[in-house]
Amino acid sequence: MPKLKFVHVNKFGSGAFPVHSTLKFKYMRKTPFALSAEDTIAEFASSRVQGLSKKEVEARSEKYGLNEIPSQGPKPRYRILAGQLMDPIIYILTVAAILAFVFSDALEGMAIIVVILISVGIGFFMELQAIRSLEALRKLGQARIYVLRSGKKARVGVSELVPGDIVLLGTGDIVPADARLIEVENLSLKESALTGESIAVNKNTKTLPDKTPITDQTNMVFRGTMVLTGSGMAIVTATGAYTQLGIIQQMGMDTKKMDTPLEKKLNQLSKWLIVLTLCFALLIVVTGYFRGKDLLLMIETGVALAVAAIPEGLPVVATIALAQGMLRLSKKQVIIKKLEAVQTLGATDIICTDKTGTLTEDRMKVHTVLFEDKSMVVGEPWRFGHSDFLTDHPVFETMMKASILCNNATPSLDDGQTDSIELALMDFAVHMGYDPVTIKKEHPEKMELPFDAVRKFMATVNQGKENFQVFVKGAFESLVDSCDTIIEDGKRKPFNNVTDWDKKVNTLALQGLRTLAFAYKETESILKKENLFANLTFLGIMGFIDPARQDVRPTIGIYKKAGIRVLMITGDHPGTSQKIAQEVGLLESNVPRNKIVLGKDLENLENDDRENPSGLLEATVFARVTPKQKLDLITLYQKNGHIVGMIGDGINDVPALKKADIGIAMGIRGTEAAREVADVILKNDKFTAVELAIHQGRVVFQNIRQFVVYLLSCNLAEIISVGLAALLNLPSPLLPLQILFLNLVTDVFPALALGLGKGEADSMEQPPKNPKEPIMHRKDWYMTTIYGLCISLSVLGIVIYANFVLKLSPEIINNMAFYTLILAQLLNVFNMPKQKRSFFINEVTKNPWIWAALALSLTITIVVYNIPPTAKALSLEHFPLGLLGVTILFGLGSLVLAQLIKWLPGSLGMARSGEKNHTLV
Repeated sequence: MPKLKFVHVNKFGSGAFPVHSTLKFKYMRKTPFALSAEDTIAEFASSRVQGLSKKEVEARSEKYGLNEIPSQGPKPRYRILAGQLMDPIIYILTVAAILAFVFSDALEGMAIIVVILISVGIGFFMELQAIRSLEALRKLGQARIYVLRSGKKARVGVSELVPGDIVLLGTGDIVPADARLIEVENLSLKESALTGESIAVNKNTKTLPDKTPITDQTNMVFRGTMVLTGSGMAIVTATGAYTQLGIIQQMGMDTKKMDTPLEKKLNQLSKWLIVLTLCFALLIVVTGYFRGKDLLLMIETGVALAVAAIPEGLPVVATIALAQGMLRLSKKQVIIKKLEAVQTLGATDIICTDKTGTLTEDRMKVHTVLFEDKSMVVGEPWRFGHSDFLTDHPVFETMMKASILCNNATPSLDDGQTDSIELALMDFAVHMGYDPVTIKKEHPEKMELPFDAVRKFMATVNQGKENFQVFVKGAFESLVDSCDTIIEDGKRKPFNNVTDWDKKVNTLALQGLRTLAFAYKETESILKKENLFANLTFLGIMGFIDPARQDVRPTIGIYKKAGIRVLMITGDHPGTSQKIAQEVGLLESNVPRNKIVLGKDLENLENDDRENPSGLLEATVFARVTPKQKLDLITLYQKNGHIVGMIGDGINDVPALKKADIGIAMGIRGTEAAREVADVILKNDKFTAVELAIHQGRVVFQNIRQFVVYLLSCNLAEIISVGLAALLNLPSPLLPLQILFLNLVTDVFPALALGLGKGEADSMEQPPKNPKEPIMHRKDWYMTTIYGLCISLSVLGIVIYANFVLKLSPEIINNMAFYTLILAQLLNVFNMPKQKRSFFINEVTKNPWIWAALALSLTITIVVYNIPPTAKALSLEHFPLGLLGVTILFGLGSLVLAQLIKWLPGSLGMARSGEKNHTLV
């Protein structure tokens, strides 16, 4: 027996998918679809009657392994935990904790460790919950299949299949491996998960040319597709990783996932914090040493200030803000698998989406009806009168009767296995006021010739009141040869205008519609099968389309206002793609040529180094594209600085979902492979849910911007206050434990409240932020410094006033500075809105969490003051009420000063203006 070996064929057909990857003999001349059925069986040393023997199955199984698709599987728990620890902010906090222990400040060190544990714990459990939700969505695939083994029919596990096995397929089966058909009986499959086309594909056993694209390989079946009608026998030609599904899955696994924009920006921010912290510490050490102070003492002071400079609350607040975004979206049936994906949604400026099932309903419907010289577009006013006239028209009546009686579908029952065209005919009949059940009872079926891939039409003989009626539906080019008459003006005439009808059919096809022709005749008796199709009367044509979802067009309009481009990337027909794009608002009626691109024009995209090859960045619709070309398009947009989101559900979308900055998969209709690699799962499969997710992502980033500015300005104020007081030989405004109290209590709660805000109402009317800019824009650093200086001036002002004017003790001066800093930092939260917002009515003042945080922080401060052990730990003395007014006055002074600077004309005022380049991105 010839020896089998793997040969990975990775060539591409014209504008379609890989021609085939298969298990082949080393001397195999052609791919299986280009061989006859008998030659394929011979090449794989199998038998149509006997199949493979048990011994041969064992040998091939040992050689080629199990028929399993490569999979990365669920993310292990330890990797989730490790991912939470791989955060630059966590690195900084860890170093700060170590330094605190080195300099005998155990309380500070323990507090920082607690912060690290809280941040890591929240992130870990939120991501774990998302993974559990994904696991719950996984659907169990078909586990067993019928095969011929040693001449007997046997039911075996799908994973046990080997090349050369003879499999038996029936209605409802999921194809377990790539296979060459050797026998078919009215066999049709749904291949939308693989090719993107929603129409059923009729199969046959004819030999095809060697370079036939996958979309036209009608003698092959592919793993993961579903049998809709009929039955068939096929020989397995590829298993496991070598099936089309396996190749696409491996392509997705090999694709490197890029860091999210938030991860990149936090990395940049962390580097800035490290540089600034080292600069502050070094400045304090050097300045103090040259002023004659002890070097070791200044090093300890510098390290203490460096630890104080780290915003310990930042990772906690950022994590909780992202987690809150995840929870809000989960209530909207959107699962976020990773915290950072929330913000990535907000930064997205390009959305690439599949067509079938995403922009469309994934269910065929009647779109156009043509008969005599009349035409009707469903849902539009009749072009030839009122609907009452239509339903009374004898030709239309007969067409409707044909569509109901020559049909095996059950009205309104879509079990996933019914032919979509037949179901569309039943839906249309009900829509037009017909009762299919009653009509079928009144005209019982006496004979049926099922659809055949060779003759390409179906026929039934039904009992009429006085005679029998033959109804036929099928492809126009096949049916027209059997028609010799047509009804025009209510009279039966010779069918001499076939050419005119052929042009009408071609016009519908160019619009992306699938067409079906109808004919009938009346007989006195039931005819023999060979006489059924003679002397038919042509009735007309119906055009079908998978219609656009009604809620998509308004959502596209929202995206346009938000500055987000939506691109259709599909494997479907260009005419169909263009029509749907126009219906949902992606394209205008007069489409420029550069707006639609075919897959055949993208053959060498991967090796094209130009920034915008052939003007692809201006295109809106990409049709007849392969999974590899989808991947290349995503890469092209990313190279040009775009944040790309990809929406998909099929096997063919897996590589692009993995490569995109944010991959979005459907939860109900999506394949397991698509859900596995996606960052976001839409549990309700609604395109509109993406808009909600993007809005939430933008809100989260606005909130992150606000609390980063807030936390850094508060920490900066602490450093400046302590550093300048030390250099000027003033009483210390803050002690180490007081700084810790500020960083972990009074700073964190207002920052957390900012992170929980609902954001600006017009967030979806603003353009996406520039993805190249850091999380802290230059002007935001400027305002952070201004806020920090205003707070520092208040603190140093009260220290100087209390020391030189009131001549109070250092302990009381310290307490006055401490309370002033608490009040100034709490009021600093009202500096966060943009300048164009009203000071009294804005997203901060309308945020109930802000007021709760302020109340909580003040309450904690009062409680700590009144509990002797905590008061002693924080060095809080009995505070005379007479000094409270002075403290409040200096605390309010920082807010007033900041607002005055913010509203100054010129460069200062412009720093917080609403310019689009201002905000953090």
